[in-house]
Amino acid sequence: MATTATRRGPVSLDSEDVLCTSSATSVLPSVVGSLAASQTSSSTSLSSLGEEADKKPLLDTYGNVFELPQFTMKDIRDAIPAHCFERSYARSFGYVARDLVLLASTFYLFNTYTPLISSYPLRVAAWALYTFLQGLFGTGIWVLAHECGHGAFSPSKRVNDITGWVLHSALLVPFFSWKLSHSAHHKATGHMERDMVFVPRTREQYIHNQTGSWVAKLADLGEETPIVTAINLVLQQLVGWPMYLITNVTGHNYHERQREGRGKGKKNGWFGGANHFNPASPLYDNKHFHLIMLSDLGLAITLFALYTGVQKFGFQNMLVWYGLPYLWVNHWLVAITFLQHTDPTLPHYNPEAWNFARGAAATIDRDFGFIGRHLLHGIIETHVAHHYVSTIPFYNADEASDAIKVVMGSHYRAETRGGAFGFLKALWTTARWCNFLEQSEGAQGEGEHVLFFRNRNGLGVKPMDDKVFKSTKSQAKNQVIYHDDSD
Repeated sequence: MATTATRRGPVSLDSEDVLCTSSATSVLPSVVGSLAASQTSSSTSLSSLGEEADKKPLLDTYGNVFELPQFTMKDIRDAIPAHCFERSYARSFGYVARDLVLLASTFYLFNTYTPLISSYPLRVAAWALYTFLQGLFGTGIWVLAHECGHGAFSPSKRVNDITGWVLHSALLVPFFSWKLSHSAHHKATGHMERDMVFVPRTREQYIHNQTGSWVAKLADLGEETPIVTAINLVLQQLVGWPMYLITNVTGHNYHERQREGRGKGKKNGWFGGANHFNPASPLYDNKHFHLIMLSDLGLAITLFALYTGVQKFGFQNMLVWYGLPYLWVNHWLVAITFLQHTDPTLPHYNPEAWNFARGAAATIDRDFGFIGRHLLHGIIETHVAHHYVSTIPFYNADEASDAIKVVMGSHYRAETRGGAFGFLKALWTTARWCNFLEQSEGAQGEGEHVLFFRNRNGLGVKPMDDKVFKSTKSQAKNQVIYHDDSD
């Protein structure tokens, strides 16, 4: 699977030539000095050629040459027309009204006419279609609340917060809790130690799993088989979102660094203390206490409404009316986020090589056809621009995307082939191609801190040989030890 902007030119390698000086020959006769200088210069040039030959370009999973982005956020902002930043109350609330009308009319039509269908299989099919449609319309509401979380919905923070809290609470999303962790994600996209969403496993973490419990070993042994890939995908799409909220799965696990000390002894996982519901979670600061509690209150109100609905209309009706569409919403949310940040062309960065402009470029636009453009408000098609300036409303994002492509050049990535089918297919191909991260073999300088996806399925660039990998890790460790000693 290739993208529309993956082929890039060769890396421009900086020379590490040792410059010759005249001091070594100044005391010699001029002729001898000239000869010595000439010989030294020739030797140095040959040495330089040898060093250049030893250097290897950074390669993504497809084998495309990768060069580190050098443009700045100023370059990006200056390229975007000023009117793209304008937000409209009328237009934003118009989309909210439209999506609510779609939800209400679909509920009315299916509940009025589906019972009239005499064939049981056809009734089941009709209700299945209902859950699918409501899941799409509900995801549209989710995206509008997402706009509120970024301040892209309207010029008013109060309007954004109230609207986002109401809409997200209705979908069992802790609005302010999510808003805070999602903001952290945007501030550190592609950063291996600070990102909050779909941080991939490194090869070291993969090796650790191999040497762990027999359950982990068994899972890793079967990971490259298609059936295990399929099972993992189903679990990811079914429970990935609640697991993220409850256990911070796919988020970073460096909570000990929390600036107020509230991360000590806390980690991702069940009962690890890192979740989106506890005000004491290391994902937040002390000043966020009231916001986390307000988020929990919104969930409590929705859960009470659902409980009341079950008491009045029965569990089966509420399952069809709300429960199954809710699972569809979760599915689309996880699929969208996973495919925005996971692709064989995308790099990830250790702290030494990361900056905001590079991290924001480590995302990819895709295409979901009519559904993505109109029902999901373009969140799939304009995600790169969204990561650079998240306050731009979605209805101006296409123009902003076109503007930043000029600045980004080959670093803008999009996979648009196949429309909606291509998007769904990418779930499978990405899961097969992107197993873990490691640095590109032979990387030097900043390139040592740029990681790319590799896999054990024989797809694309092969992972480093075990001996080379261990040698690389040993050299990196020695460099860190030397650096620490010098401090």
